[in-house]
Amino acid sequence: MKEQNEKYSYTYNSAENNEVEKIVNKYREKTPSESAAEKIKKLDGAVEKKASGAAVVVGVIGALLLGVGMCLTMVWHALFAVGIVVGVIGIIIVVCAYPVYKKSAAKQRGKIAAQILELSKSADM
Repeated sequence: MKEQNEKYSYTYNSAENNEVEKIVNKYREKTPSESAAEKIKKLDGAVEKKASGAAVVVGVIGALLLGVGMCLTMVWHALFAVGIVVGVIGIIIVVCAYPVYKKSAAKQRGKIAAQILELSKSADM
């Protein structure tokens, strides 16, 4: 076996260090220095997400009932009338998804209204 002389050499590369610093910054904890506008946007986004979630749940339940009603009418002809009733109930529930969204959003906005107004005062809007 032949022995090799292995040497350690280091060269400074500014571009590599900048790239490494960017990657490390992604994993560091962010400081809680959000501006008032960012907090307001985050609160409003939370309201929209909760309202959308409620509306989606109602819409999915209605769509499933509509599908069950369709199956009852097309597969089991003896349950045709029951299928019609279940399908119509499903359609009514699907139609109620938008009002559920509006009501849920209004309720959530009512809960955080004071906080939003306080943040808007501190943001000088």
